[in-house]
Amino acid sequence: MRFILRLVANAAALAVATWLLAGIQLTAVGTGDKVLVLLVVALIFGVVNAVVKPVFTAATACLVILTLGLFLVVINALMLLLTSWLATRLGVGWHVDGFWTALLGSLVVSVVSFVLNAFVPERNQPRRGRA
Repeated sequence: MRFILRLVANAAALAVATWLLAGIQLTAVGTGDKVLVLLVVALIFGVVNAVVKPVFTAATACLVILTLGLFLVVINALMLLLTSWLATRLGVGWHVDGFWTALLGSLVVSVVSFVLNAFVPERNQPRRGRA
């Protein structure tokens, strides 16, 4: 259940970035198709962040430390561009135009998903209201 909630939160964050930035296009027509595309893109984005991002962060650790962590914003933008590239290759109707759009989009996605994921309960957190 927690996985689904995080997936929906990331899809909503990607939807907000798509809505706010003209350089991110969603080509699906109907509302149901748009939701499905955003869920697929959120799944791709989650896999990219789980597999590629740690490797890339470790490879650029010196640069991350040298910039006091600011290079992580660039890494997040590159992960969004990689997600866009994979979505295009898989025929999913979602595309990011360039690096600067990806940089702004990654900031929007980070903030929105941080806020939404704050409402997703942790794995070991007890449920409220139960005796």
